[in-house]
Amino acid sequence: MRLICAIIISFNPDLNRLREVLSAVSPQVDRVQIVDNGSSEVEGLVALVGLFQSCSLMTLSGNLGVGAALNLGIYTALSAGYDTALLMDQDSIPSPTMVGDLQHGLRWIISQGEHVAAIGPRFFDRHSGKLSRHVVFASWHIRRIDCRSDNQPLPVDFLITSGSLVPLDAFAVIGGFNEELFIDHVDTEWVLRARSKGYRVFGDCTAVMEHDLGEYRRRIWLGRWREVPIHKPFRYYYTFRNSIWLRRRAYAPEDWRRADAVRMVQLFVFMTIFHPHRLLVIKMMWRGLQDGLRGRMGPSADIRARGLTHEKTNS
Repeated sequence: MRLICAIIISFNPDLNRLREVLSAVSPQVDRVQIVDNGSSEVEGLVALVGLFQSCSLMTLSGNLGVGAALNLGIYTALSAGYDTALLMDQDSIPSPTMVGDLQHGLRWIISQGEHVAAIGPRFFDRHSGKLSRHVVFASWHIRRIDCRSDNQPLPVDFLITSGSLVPLDAFAVIGGFNEELFIDHVDTEWVLRARSKGYRVFGDCTAVMEHDLGEYRRRIWLGRWREVPIHKPFRYYYTFRNSIWLRRRAYAPEDWRRADAVRMVQLFVFMTIFHPHRLLVIKMMWRGLQDGLRGRMGPSADIRARGLTHEKTNS
């Protein structure tokens, strides 16, 4: 039996939503470790954590970014003797059987002799109610693949951080999450680095959770109706900067580079047309491109000084 520590990264969380997360996660794991990334008010968070016997809280002095918070949580779990981590956002709610389903899938994959970096669930979008599909890189786009009962779990090319079950012995080979990325592409970079070291990620077809993509959605017509997630403008700085930086890494495969180039063009077009603060978004994208080329990483001091980083920083 694996000892599982759930690691939840929080930043100014909705306490009611986080209570739902803890109520759903706690019965499925051996321990819950919350790493709070410098929330402005922690009294309510401390009180909430006190309601759950198997939950502990680590408070950071400031927002160190998602990669740093994940690494601290993982090192804490390793030092306490846990061999598996469940990585979670502060507002992703697993189904009652999600962790057990992921464990079953993980055991099966390992029995086949695979080097596993992570296995993750599908998720219901809390806005649209749609169930996601797992993805692979295909030429110039990301292709969504269907689950089949005779082909489960599926090898995939990408997993979001939230909901991922990670055997911690993989970190000795792959290394921790890149803290310089701060927010966006933290999960992408780690998965691509894992692939370059002979590890694979898998999507489970049974495990599901409820997840939130973007601050809100905008429904648009482009050949068909699409729901486009909208973030605050500063997020597009990190998206573009980190894409440019990651494209220049030797371990970034060509199939990802092509698919990401298309995604960046789509983001630019969609956001400059549909984002309510399109001029600021364009400025953030442009600055991100410049800093990515210059190799200026870490949190942007200018963006933080202007108070633009008050959105949650989960991947």
